[in-house]
Amino acid sequence: MTESRGFASSSLPRHLARGATGFGALAGAFLLFPVIGAFSLLLAPAGLLALRGCPMCWLIGLAQTVSRGRLRRSCTDEGRCELTVPPREEARAR
Repeated sequence: MTESRGFASSSLPRHLARGATGFGALAGAFLLFPVIGAFSLLLAPAGLLALRGCPMCWLIGLAQTVSRGRLRRSCTDEGRCELTVPPREEARAR
């Protein structure tokens, strides 16, 4: 099985910055609507772009970013997979 990044970011601060930008833009799109009208809705696509499509995808990516290097999935030929914690030396090498 190949290891892919999925929704994870390269670092936790970068992922949190994307989340703050995305959720801030989405909130601003709707909270500013009474003040500046329909032009505020132009923030919504920018927010979705920062979140890579959807807020749930961002949350999944947050979990993947936090757990990267702490858990390892190993699968057997029988189709059975399990999560294990790698040895400390191997986790630091990442």
